[in-house]
Amino acid sequence: MKTTPLQLHRRTFLGNGIAGLGLLGLNALLNPKSVDATQTGRAAVNPLHFNPKAKRVIFLYQAGGPSHLETFDPKPQLAALHGKPMPESFTKGQQLAQLQGRPLVCFGPQHGFKRFGQSGTELCELFPRIGSLADEICIVRSMWTEQINHDPAHTLMNTGSIIASRPSMGSWVLYGLGSEAEDLPGFVVLVSSGKGGQMQPIAVRQWSSGFLPSRFQGVKLNSIGDPVLYIKRPPGLGAEVQRESVQAINRLNKFQYEAVQDPEILTRMVQYEMAFKMQTSVPGLMDVSREPQSILDLYGAKPGDGSFASNCLLARRLAERGVRFIQLYHRDWDHHGSVKNNVAIKAQETDQATAALITDLKQRGMLRDTLVVWGGEFGRTPMSQGGDGRDHHIKGFSFMLAGGGIKGGISYGATDELGYAAIEDPVSVHDFHATLLYLLGIDHLRLTVKFQGLDARLTGVSGEVVRRILA
Repeated sequence: MKTTPLQLHRRTFLGNGIAGLGLLGLNALLNPKSVDATQTGRAAVNPLHFNPKAKRVIFLYQAGGPSHLETFDPKPQLAALHGKPMPESFTKGQQLAQLQGRPLVCFGPQHGFKRFGQSGTELCELFPRIGSLADEICIVRSMWTEQINHDPAHTLMNTGSIIASRPSMGSWVLYGLGSEAEDLPGFVVLVSSGKGGQMQPIAVRQWSSGFLPSRFQGVKLNSIGDPVLYIKRPPGLGAEVQRESVQAINRLNKFQYEAVQDPEILTRMVQYEMAFKMQTSVPGLMDVSREPQSILDLYGAKPGDGSFASNCLLARRLAERGVRFIQLYHRDWDHHGSVKNNVAIKAQETDQATAALITDLKQRGMLRDTLVVWGGEFGRTPMSQGGDGRDHHIKGFSFMLAGGGIKGGISYGATDELGYAAIEDPVSVHDFHATLLYLLGIDHLRLTVKFQGLDARLTGVSGEVVRRILA
C-alpha cells in the first residue's frame, strides 16, 4: 500500500518519538528548572526511598592506608607485647602482604592516646583538633576489606568491585540524586600530597562513571595553576562569540543525535554547555583568597598552595554551590617504614583542616545535611615491617564520620586486643556504601542499572545499613 504524507511507518514513529524524549531530557539538563525531574528522569531515584539525612557527601580519602593504631584505635595490650613474637593464633593461615613467610613481631602504637570530650572517645594524641570534636564524630573501629594491595583496594572502596570500569560511588550518587549545581559538575575530585610517606598514584578510573552515562563521572579540579585545562578563553575570543560557537556545535550534535540516537551525544552536548558555564564559575570558586583571614587561619590554608587544608576549604565552597559528591585524595599515607615520624607529619597536615571543615560546616548550618567521611583503603599491620614500619592490612581498620545523620560521640565496633581483626560488629566496604546511600535517602538494593544481563549495583550482592551509628 502506498504511504500518504499523513501515514508514518512504525519505525519512523518510534524513532522520532525517542528523539523527542531524548531532547526533552537534554533541555532539562541544560535548563534544570524548565522541566520537572519526574518527566525527564534526571534523578534516577525520584521520589527518594527514605527520608534523607544528608544532601551531599565530602569524602576525605587518605590514600595509602592510614594506621588505625596511630590514629583512632588504642591498643594497650599491643603496647605491652611490643618487640615480642606475634601470637601465631592471630596470623596462622592469614593473608599478609609483604610480611608473608617472615618472622612476625608485635609493634606497639608509636604515639599515646587520650580521651576527648564528654563522650571520652580515645583518639591518638596527634589529633587534638579532631579530638576537640569528639562529641560530634563517630569512629568506626571495625572496618574490613577484601583487597590487600593499593590499586585493587582503592577500586573496591570507590566502586564496590575490583573489576575495572565499574561506576564509582560518586557517580552512583549523582546518578541517583542528580545535582543541585547549575554551573559546576555534580561530582568533583581534588588531589593533594604532602610529606612523610610514599605517594600513592590515583588512577582516573577511581572516579569513573563506568557503564553509567559519562556525564556522571567525577571531574578533577587542579588545586595549583589552572583548575581545569583550557579554562581560560583564547586571547581575542569574547564570551558572546564563544557562546555562539557552542550553540553551533550543539546544533550539529543535535542533528547527529536525531540520526543515530546515541545517548552519549546528549552527554557531549551537556558537557559543552557545562564547560562554557565553568569558565565563569570555576575561577572564582577556586580563589580562596576571597575568604576572610579568620577562615584561612581556621583551616591553616594558604591560597594557591594545593594543600589538603586548602582543598578542605574548597570542599566547603563546592558544597555551598550545590556539588553533590566531593572527594579529596591525600596521597602519602603508605608507611612501610618510620611510621612514628611519618604519621606525625600526616597528622599535622590533616588534623587541623579536617576539624576546621567540620566546624565551618556546622557554623554555617550545613553539617546536619553534609556527610563527612575520613578514611583510606585499608589499615596497617600490628606487626612491624623493617623494624619501624607497618605493612598493608585488611582485616581491621578505622573510619571517622560526622554530620549528615551520623550519631556523634560514639565508637562503633572493635578489633581484637592487638588490632589485628574486626571482631565486634564488623563493617564491610559494601556495608559502608549501603549506609552512605541510606543517609542520602536511597535503598542500595533498589539503585540498580541493567548491565550485561544483571541488575548491577554499588553494593554488589551484599551490604547492610549500619543502623546503630545513625542519629
